[in-house]
Amino acid sequence: MKLVVVGSSNMDLVISLARIPAIGETVLGGSSSMVFGGKGANQAVAAIRCGGNVSFIAKVGNDLFGENMKKHFEKEGFNSDHILTDANTATGIAQIFVSDKGENSIAVAPGANMKLMPKDFVPFHNLIKNAQVVLLQLETPLETVEFIADIAFQNEVKLILNPAPAKQLTESLLKKIWLLTPNETEASLLTGIDVIDQTSAQKAAEHLLDMGVKNVIVTLGVSGSLLCTAKGVKYFKAFQVKAKDTTAAGDVFNGTLAVAITNGIALQDAITFASAAAAISVTKEGAQPSVPFRVEIDKFLNSNTK
Repeated sequence: MKLVVVGSSNMDLVISLARIPAIGETVLGGSSSMVFGGKGANQAVAAIRCGGNVSFIAKVGNDLFGENMKKHFEKEGFNSDHILTDANTATGIAQIFVSDKGENSIAVAPGANMKLMPKDFVPFHNLIKNAQVVLLQLETPLETVEFIADIAFQNEVKLILNPAPAKQLTESLLKKIWLLTPNETEASLLTGIDVIDQTSAQKAAEHLLDMGVKNVIVTLGVSGSLLCTAKGVKYFKAFQVKAKDTTAAGDVFNGTLAVAITNGIALQDAITFASAAAAISVTKEGAQPSVPFRVEIDKFLNSNTK
């Protein structure tokens, strides 16, 4: 496989209401839906839908949600043997309240995602060792992230880490990362620099390079993104679209970016490609339902880069 994605898979239980309930309050009305989510799964689906040669390694529970996820991943084109099952832990769940104003409140029970341990990767050692790119996030145990980073680094495999949700990382891990893709909040936590604009984003990115990361992309939402490498810094504007739901936009960016890199596309052009995919995703609702296919991305780029 050119790209190996390792990460979380959640069932998002979404309830849309006029307003988010206060503590002890019940609010009637609205609608509900079940949507496949989880940062790892979102990124893997984004990668395979844009034409990537992708393997996704995750762990679900031995329950109805887990079985539905396995069927979903098979339909998307993944090898079902890479979706592991924990017999004693439930599948990860995110309970999401969304108000009419677009506000949300989210509670996550990680479940089987936190049972994805280094010992689970014995059958996948060669898969990771022979990949061109490995893509990770932080919704699985940090020891697992560090274990996979070691394999990738020792075998000169390009490691992309999307450091979300935000948490502190060791310099030992940072030195093994070929590309780090934090947003403003994550860059702030990692560096201690308050990232509020392009200038502060550059300072944070340069600090991360000083800590050992090879390349850094700080994503800035509607303000675009900033690439920082040993060769210098470049700012990229975001595509202007009418957003409906920004859920999973960052995941779409990371998944499609990783595929572009495996295809030998230079980082600057890969960012443009990934930015287009993310822009399309925010015009749709939901996590994985918003992930675009390659034909949509190509069409969008053709009409927006002339």
